[in-house]
Amino acid sequence: MAKKDKKSKEAKKARTAEKAKKNQLKAEVKNKKLAKKQGDEEEEDEDIDALLERIAKEQEEFEAIKIETCSHPTKRLNPTMVSSPTHGKREMILFGGEVNDGTKSTFYNDLYTYTIDNDIWRKYTSKNSPLPRSSHAMCSHPSGIVVMFGGEFSSPKQSTFYHYGDTWILDADTKEWTKVDQRKGTPSARSGHRMCVWKNYILLHGGFRDTGSMTTYLNDLWLFDITSYKWIQVEFPPTLSLPDARSGHSLVPCADGAVIYGGYCKVKAKKGLQKGKVLNDCWLIKMKSDPKAIRVERRRKQGFVPSPRVGCSMVYHKNRGIMFGGVYDYEESEEQLDSIFYNSLHAYQIETNRWHNLSLKPPRRKNLLQAQPKQKTRDEDLEDILNNILKNAHLEDTDEAADVEMSQIERLRKLEEEEEQLREKKEFVVMNQLPHPRFNATTCIVDDTLYIFGGIFERGEQEFNLDSLYAIDMGKLDGVKVLWEDLSELDKETVISDDEEGDDDEEDEEEEEVQDDDEDQEDDDNDDEEDDDDDEEDEEEDAFPDDRPWLPHPKAFETLRAFYVRTGAQFLEWSISSNRDARGKDLKKAAFDICEDRFWERRDAVAVAEENLEELGGVGEVIEKDTTKITKRR
Repeated sequence: MAKKDKKSKEAKKARTAEKAKKNQLKAEVKNKKLAKKQGDEEEEDEDIDALLERIAKEQEEFEAIKIETCSHPTKRLNPTMVSSPTHGKREMILFGGEVNDGTKSTFYNDLYTYTIDNDIWRKYTSKNSPLPRSSHAMCSHPSGIVVMFGGEFSSPKQSTFYHYGDTWILDADTKEWTKVDQRKGTPSARSGHRMCVWKNYILLHGGFRDTGSMTTYLNDLWLFDITSYKWIQVEFPPTLSLPDARSGHSLVPCADGAVIYGGYCKVKAKKGLQKGKVLNDCWLIKMKSDPKAIRVERRRKQGFVPSPRVGCSMVYHKNRGIMFGGVYDYEESEEQLDSIFYNSLHAYQIETNRWHNLSLKPPRRKNLLQAQPKQKTRDEDLEDILNNILKNAHLEDTDEAADVEMSQIERLRKLEEEEEQLREKKEFVVMNQLPHPRFNATTCIVDDTLYIFGGIFERGEQEFNLDSLYAIDMGKLDGVKVLWEDLSELDKETVISDDEEGDDDEEDEEEEEVQDDDEDQEDDDNDDEEDDDDDEEDEEEDAFPDDRPWLPHPKAFETLRAFYVRTGAQFLEWSISSNRDARGKDLKKAAFDICEDRFWERRDAVAVAEENLEELGGVGEVIEKDTTKITKRR
């Protein structure tokens, strides 16, 4: 019996061991499958150095920037264009935009740069670039970066829209993009907003969101701190009067903060509909170091103000805003909507809160070969005068390097010579009239030159995307340089119905009747013209108040260089009294800075005087009197 029990125990023990062995084999198989699935097997583990090298290569390919030279950017609408903040680099930066060929919309995320000195366009593409968009906002900061926010994107058939709410930083030197990661406390997604710079802040205001069924316009104000890359929303007291919500407006920087002007919004109409509203009000944002102390106040209209219009945003230039083009829609009936398109050029003086109309001057011939030797002598005379003034005041430079330092007048002369050489290399067509009327043109100012890119023009229900780029010297206003222009779309014939022809005949008859009435009234009006002339002259004088009448005034058709040659000694004496601790070349630089500020400060007033001279018969050549030669007047 004991023997039998012993055998049964051994058999049971053997079965248990066999079962445990099977379970172990199953566990090993299961672990192998799991290890193979997770890639943790030692025999299949990738080398750590090879893995890091592969990851670095993928990152390098992702951040790689492809650069290619091209003739110019392709035709597009609503891109952004800013001047490069890199010191001493005359470059323009263009990003994004969209084009509609009539069947579908295409959005771009390519980056273009235009080097002005050698007339070269370059295209930059990278996998690390922001997604395609249009109607976004960009602003360059003197620290060397460009900040971009928002924009919009749509499906090819434009049945659905998407608004971006991301912030990107572009290194103006390397053209590398960096996305700012701030999940909370950022502006809401939008397009049609505006940005400008004030000290270490980038200001963002307004914009809109389109949900398909309704459009919401915004009037919030945000600050982007470039030292911390953080957004700060400006909270105003509930009792403070604020600008209406708007998009497509102007946001121009100034010493106190920024100026908001114009724009477009939609207001509630009957039966739950929205009606468009064109704005032409002006507001001043008074900035403070503490965002809680920032305030907004309305500016009253003074003197001449441009007619209401949209699709035109001002760009900053020498303490004024420059505005071109625009459109105004007016309803003749419930079924018909007519529009007025503009190609006028206006300047808004920020300090005086006054508008001025800018017009081009007829081209003038200059005898450069005869002017250069005389100008060189006058330049040397001015340098001797400045040095004598500093010597008598015991403020001359003691550093040997100051003798080698190039004077401001020599810098101007060298710059003009380089510009003249560049003009000789490539000739551009120069028009003596402003570009074709349009709205939503993209504008930018580099140094003293206004660039106008693209835009939209409408004829009936047809919409034309204009493909062009123009340059206007804001100091001379002596013509419009055409870098390229393709207006072939405007040459397309439009079919006119018989009813429209009949309407045109009726309009012609009405115009003839109006002309007859006007002729009858001409004689009566002529009697009053002489009395009105005196009033107009007084109004012109009041339109350009001079806050610093004790400073020299530029002459008509006088360049900045000629103005400095004529008045440099006076400005040097003024800078000596205002800069007690400065010496030598620093005083000369201060004198030139005051001279340049004065030149642009009175530019609009001088432009009016130049227009009056042109109306009297034109000016062929401005001749400076040589005071070294004494002649008798007979």
